[in-house]
Amino acid sequence: MTTTPTTPYTSPIPVRRAHLGDAVASEWTKMRSLRSTVWTLGVMVVLVVGFGALLAFALDGVAEGVPEEEIEPRGSVLGLGLPGMMLATVCVITLGVLTISSEFGTGMIRTTLTACPSRSRVLTAKAIVFFAVVFVTTTLVSAVTAVVQSAMLGTTSGASAGQWLRVTVGVGLFMACLGLLSLAVGALLRHSAGSITTMIGLVLLPYVLAIGMYANALHGVRDTLVEYSIPTLLSAMYTEGLASDVPMTSGWGALWILMGVTAAALGGAYLVLDRRDA
Repeated sequence: MTTTPTTPYTSPIPVRRAHLGDAVASEWTKMRSLRSTVWTLGVMVVLVVGFGALLAFALDGVAEGVPEEEIEPRGSVLGLGLPGMMLATVCVITLGVLTISSEFGTGMIRTTLTACPSRSRVLTAKAIVFFAVVFVTTTLVSAVTAVVQSAMLGTTSGASAGQWLRVTVGVGLFMACLGLLSLAVGALLRHSAGSITTMIGLVLLPYVLAIGMYANALHGVRDTLVEYSIPTLLSAMYTEGLASDVPMTSGWGALWILMGVTAAALGGAYLVLDRRDA
């Protein structure tokens, strides 16, 4: 009895080792195909541009006969973009958490890690894609809002080139870092509702605690909590020196503080992701 030798099958598709670029492409496909991305970023655009235009319209309606320097917020009309961006932090926090926690909730993370066993590569790809999307979106929205407000009020006095850079690129970096912090918390907690609640608490808790610290002995603690809270740091990007005269939390210093906190949280997320089961 003879056996016919078989020729091993050779795939015409070239085989190569996967790299970070492949993981980034995969995460980009996920992000742009998710409804949560469209809804959160869409709501953010509406809030920032719409609320900014509404404030400019209201201010323009009461500005007749009032000297210009009395109606501009702390030296520049650019500060009018702050309320809308403050509301937009909820959208960025939500998207940052859902970027990773939704996969743990549905079990999709197992498929992701099967396709890419390197967990650090997966988290890095998610961070790169998320940071790029939020940074570009927020920077463009901030710039459009600033231009619209300036056009509606017919003034840009008091706004230097450095201030324009800070309320566009600077705010874009700030919001992207805030989103990365949310992504890191989502990786640590692996639960969407719990992670979003934690981040919202991180934003509001300093003010809630400060309300109860009315004793003189707690004056320093109360001021520190408010000084380093996320809303105060964000406000410093728009109106330098508005909430504090401390250089560390004024202007670009606020961004460096958030970057440091985000880097620490991401470090913890990398450590936990490698040591826990999916």
